[in-house]
Amino acid sequence: MTRPPDIIAIDGGGTRCRVSCEIAGQRHTYESGSCNVTSDMDGAAQQILDGLDGLAEVISLDASKLHSVPAYLGLAGVTGPSKASEVAGRLPFSQVRIEEDRVAAARGALGLGNGALIHCGTGSFQVVQTDGHPRFAGGWGARLGDEASAQWVGRMALSATLNARDQLTPHTDLTTALLAQFGGTTGIVEFAAKASASDLGTIAPDVTAAGEAGDAIARTILEDGANWLTFAIKRLGWAAPMPITFTGGIAPCYARYFHEDLQDVLAPAFGTPLDGAIALAYDFKKELMG
Repeated sequence: MTRPPDIIAIDGGGTRCRVSCEIAGQRHTYESGSCNVTSDMDGAAQQILDGLDGLAEVISLDASKLHSVPAYLGLAGVTGPSKASEVAGRLPFSQVRIEEDRVAAARGALGLGNGALIHCGTGSFQVVQTDGHPRFAGGWGARLGDEASAQWVGRMALSATLNARDQLTPHTDLTTALLAQFGGTTGIVEFAAKASASDLGTIAPDVTAAGEAGDAIARTILEDGANWLTFAIKRLGWAAPMPITFTGGIAPCYARYFHEDLQDVLAPAFGTPLDGAIALAYDFKKELMG
């Protein structure tokens, strides 16, 4: 039988939940499904439990032996301490710290150094970290924010297509293609009424490709997104020459639309959100040990 892990770290997002541990410096990970504790608390808790069972099987350990291991969870949908406490009450850990997923993403991407993180996937958020202290903006979801995210880009493209159909703006290759793809305005409205954030995000690659080809509407959407991101990180305290890191599928597409002062300091991420969760799990363990 494997000895119990040193720590457990969980990176739970809207797409997947990665449950990981380290034993004598060796990392082991099991991946389960979608984990957002605001949109589906029951489902998220079950994915975490399933992930623990899967991890226990990976390391050949009885799952109950994991319950007393110091655990750090960075989860989508943790809106504050009360939500974190609610999640903790559904899980078997005796020593656990639960925070929103942006914290682990920032630690993974930036380490403890100064810099900015721009995350634009299906959703979006921004972080500026100085002297090891991160400041956050965004991450409020598709209904209330997520500016410059993939779903935002898709939604803006459909709105622009409807405006072009109403002759408020000229059609471009992008709007003409989207109008044909959805079978006219009726199809666009019906799609949008039922579309999830992920569904809207599937349109984003067409927009970024059109922008690279010089499509005026696509470029306007992406320039607006880049301007928002620039505004956000500057309000959070970013200033050159602090490095800027991208995470998320669409984020790198904004680089060409940034001003030169931002382009000059773009840098790769130090690590992943799971790397951040593991680092935070060790921090938590040190605190417990005094």
